[in-house]
Amino acid sequence: MVLWSLVLGALLVVIVGYVCLPGILRQRRPQEPPLDKGTVPWLGHAIAFRRNTFEFLKCMWTKHGDVFTVQLGGQYFTFVMDPLSFGPILKDAKRKLDFSQYARGLVLKVFGYRAINGNNQMIHSASTKHLMGNGLEDLNKVMLDSLSLIMLGPKGRSLDASCWREDGLFHFCYDILFKAGYLSLFGYTKDKEQDLLQAEELFTQFRKFDLLFPRFVYSLLGPREWLEVGRLQHLFYKMLSVKHNQEKDGISNWICYMLRFLREQGAAPDMQDKFNFVMLWASQGNTGPTSFWALFFLLKHPEAMRAVREEATQVLGKARLEAGQSFPFQLSALQCTPVLDSVMEETLRLRAAPALFRVVHEDYILKMASGKEYRLRHGDIVGLFPYLSVHMDPDIHPEPTAFKYNRFLNPNGTRKVDFHKAGKKIHHYTMPWGSGVSICPGRFLALSEIKLFVLLMVTYFDIELVDPDTPMPPVDPQRWGFGTIQPTHDVRFRYRLQPTE
Repeated sequence: MVLWSLVLGALLVVIVGYVCLPGILRQRRPQEPPLDKGTVPWLGHAIAFRRNTFEFLKCMWTKHGDVFTVQLGGQYFTFVMDPLSFGPILKDAKRKLDFSQYARGLVLKVFGYRAINGNNQMIHSASTKHLMGNGLEDLNKVMLDSLSLIMLGPKGRSLDASCWREDGLFHFCYDILFKAGYLSLFGYTKDKEQDLLQAEELFTQFRKFDLLFPRFVYSLLGPREWLEVGRLQHLFYKMLSVKHNQEKDGISNWICYMLRFLREQGAAPDMQDKFNFVMLWASQGNTGPTSFWALFFLLKHPEAMRAVREEATQVLGKARLEAGQSFPFQLSALQCTPVLDSVMEETLRLRAAPALFRVVHEDYILKMASGKEYRLRHGDIVGLFPYLSVHMDPDIHPEPTAFKYNRFLNPNGTRKVDFHKAGKKIHHYTMPWGSGVSICPGRFLALSEIKLFVLLMVTYFDIELVDPDTPMPPVDPQRWGFGTIQPTHDVRFRYRLQPTE
């Protein structure tokens, strides 16, 4: 027994030494960025980073300047905080910085999906074909019908126009956008009421997974939470399975295109099921939260609400919202909403906070806009956090924490695209969808979904906060880096369908 204890003890020392030694021994080399390993071997700054990414990076930026390398759980991340220097990283013509390697590891861990060769190219090809131009317009028609079905009920105007209903605004937006998106992408059966019940149950389970997601990514779950995540994963594999979807009509061409590619490449059926889970998350994980912030900002800024409603009246005309009937609205008009577009850009600037990562494939010279050069090591990861370094930069966006619905409008009402930093025009003045090879391929669909929902809400419903003085809810610090951030608590509002004339 004593012998085995000695052996196990020695083995533990070897393992700990193997894991921690590289971090302990690593020193900053000439021309490398400032190195901050933290005080805890191997872990480094992982706990502070995971607790609140925004505050941690702000502190490191103040301490070290525009470029710095930190140790996070045995891995070294170099963060670049100067947006004028983003160009070479995002373009990377020599392919020394790889996005796909990091993304493949993440989707394997979270969704169980093992990406096949050509996976990223396939997704971008499918999105170009079916989420832009005519393909997007076809999908928008389905989305509009799904929204009216969910908002009015399968039997028509089930809402009494004379009665107010009360709900949490975050739950209301997330619930409607999720169900409409799910049904539009993954199809209907012949029983619409049953479809709505299934979509409601799927959303309930999705929210459970969503709340665990940030800590799941960072492996910070307790034993019971790990079991719950496993249960939820298998539930989604089953509910989104290719076999289950064969019973449905109207599955989107976007989903069909990608599944056909996977079949042709020999992907196993269970891997196709897991891919559907990835696509459900990618398409529906941010639209609901973004629509919540958009409506909340409009409710708190009456002048913005008036401007959007005036534009909506011009765009929608006398079209009526009726369940079970195609909405008589030219979807091309979505391209003629500069005020709403500005509201959406401002909402995303204030509440979209993705982190962009690239794995350094070989030693890399990073050339800054200042002319200074830094040497990055093979195997490290380059990180950008545009929310802090771009969206909240007062040089680019004066009064950056304020909501200004017309921030992205020129005086003549056209879209404003000229923004500057340090006297220089800046290309990346907002980055809510990422950029370069990692830009969200479904951004046009997501944006049109949210715009359709907001247009319907401000035109056909009376909406107001239960307490007009409700303050802005704090953001959940666990959500930094994962797309649109979420509030720590919901906000009560009430709504009623406007009577038909």
